[in-house]
Amino acid sequence: MKEVKLETTLQVYTDINEVSEDIQTLMQAAIEAREDAYAPYSKFNVGAAILLDNGEIVIGNNQENACFPSGLCAERTAIYYAGAKFPKAKMLTMAITASSQNQLTDKPIPPCGACRQAIAEYEIKQDLPIEIYFMGAQGKVVKSHSLANLLPLLFESSVL
Repeated sequence: MKEVKLETTLQVYTDINEVSEDIQTLMQAAIEAREDAYAPYSKFNVGAAILLDNGEIVIGNNQENACFPSGLCAERTAIYYAGAKFPKAKMLTMAITASSQNQLTDKPIPPCGACRQAIAEYEIKQDLPIEIYFMGAQGKVVKSHSLANLLPLLFESSVL
């Protein structure tokens, strides 16, 4: 047997004011998307914004349904919309923010496993890492240079 150690390096900013103006603009688009989320069941609003290499910013928010598996997370809403509307564009940066209607979310909230896998698919497809910034409603902002930092043993099409 051989033991393998996996390590991840992330950057943590004190708050949104510490990131560049471009990232603040992208995060603000995610915040605005978060405010329009449809989350009557979980009361947990998530917004995502993606900067494409053509300069477009595509947004998404979580969309819930009384039949719970039928809903969709903000990250996948945004990434699938970007893939459908701008199929040739590369996704450069994603900003994610989440807030709860039940409690203060002041810790960075990363994408769920299903969203990580969807983001990974597009990183592999475009052969270019997607920078990911995520935060709660306030507080620290975490930056990952690539989805691979958040999902180091990703499932990909070469095994099919």
